Amino acid sequence: MSNSMKAISVLMPVATMPLIVEGIDHNFSLIKLWDQADPDALIRKHGSSIRAIAGGNKKRMDSAFFSQFPNLEIVSSFGVGYDGVDAEWCGKNNIVVTNTPDVLTDEVADLALGLLLSTIRQLPQSDAYLRRGDWVAKGAYPLTTTLRGRKMGILGFGRIGKAIAQRAEAFGVEVVYHGRNKQEGVKQQYFANLIEMAKSVDILMSVAPGGNETKHLINGPVLKALGPEGILINVGRGTVVDEMALVEALNSKAILSAGLDVFEDEPRVPQALIDIPQTVLLPHVGSASHHTRRLMGQLVVDNLTHWFAGKGPLTPVAETPYKKR
Repeated sequence: MSNSMKAISVLMPVATMPLIVEGIDHNFSLIKLWDQADPDALIRKHGSSIRAIAGGNKKRMDSAFFSQFPNLEIVSSFGVGYDGVDAEWCGKNNIVVTNTPDVLTDEVADLALGLLLSTIRQLPQSDAYLRRGDWVAKGAYPLTTTLRGRKMGILGFGRIGKAIAQRAEAFGVEVVYHGRNKQEGVKQQYFANLIEMAKSVDILMSVAPGGNETKHLINGPVLKALGPEGILINVGRGTVVDEMALVEALNSKAILSAGLDVFEDEPRVPQALIDIPQTVLLPHVGSASHHTRRLMGQLVVDNLTHWFAGKGPLTPVAETPYKKR
């Protein structure tokens, strides 16, 4: 790595995986904000020298935060979701934001199907039944519902949504989708209205990103439309689902069950959800394999090295499309 690149200051607001820390520290001058006794003092002293911000999506980074770095050029975010970054403000202020798509698509899609099957066939519950000794004491586990004959509506038909559709269709499940716009060249039926799609399906699979536009998009009326045999699966962002409306729908049997990998206020999960026996709840593990997290972490580093080598970002987000300077 050239000495000129090593002199570039990159701020890391929160601790993240060692691969990212080591990769950035090797290529750049890394400033670990989380490791400082007085982070505000450090920013006041070095804010003008910071040209990049890197790392996880755990810290909310808004216009007030970014305004402390007048020479900021790029924000390299970890994860496909970047709702913790005010990308719209960055776009208006000539700052590129990148995320880590594609490398996690298959992993999350696999998890989504696993979560769906676990929820429909009550796999965690039947595992617990055996471990408690209930198979011996009480006999066979009660019969469950099935994937056979079901229809899936996918909310958020991007890379991951399409990968989930491919897998679901291999299981014989008909797939339709809802999004902001109908997509060209897509064979699956498009619904312009989410409630109308919910009425036509009995599996609602959410892969939608977070943010104000999607907050509580899945609410009481949508869940009611899904119906008493309906199953909600969410592997997108927890804020998309109104959790209290979901608790009410499950307790009143307005829907059958839910499988969730994401929640509104992670890692805090409402006890009311935990107490509902027909739910399957996972601690946000959609992309959490060694293989995929390594690829994601390396992409965080690679976006920075490509940018400062003058090659542009590898994976800019929609709000900050790259224009060669």
